[in-house]
Amino acid sequence: MARLTFSLCFIGFFLCLIMCTNFVQGKTWCVAQSQATEPKLQQVLDYLCGQLDCKEIQPGGSCFNPNTVRNHASYAIDLNFQINGVCDISYATPAVTDPSFGTCVYP
Repeated sequence: MARLTFSLCFIGFFLCLIMCTNFVQGKTWCVAQSQATEPKLQQVLDYLCGQLDCKEIQPGGSCFNPNTVRNHASYAIDLNFQINGVCDISYATPAVTDPSFGTCVYP
């Protein structure tokens, strides 16, 4: 009986660990640092949108407004993070709160 209880606890622990890990990974974003300069963010934005589909931050896209370099760069940085897993801390920072707003839904 003790062996069965231990086995069930062991299985329960690993199921909880797997579920909790997936929950945390599914709720992480990467956005532009507040202290990153606009020229640096423009450089990052140009590079990332040359590699990725940035249609949502183009005129008419759901994330075009507000039309600022910082907001567009944040979207592109997060898109790159979601696709490639890269969050370069020289200009970006991980975020645990959803940066989506209005009709703009981050990946």
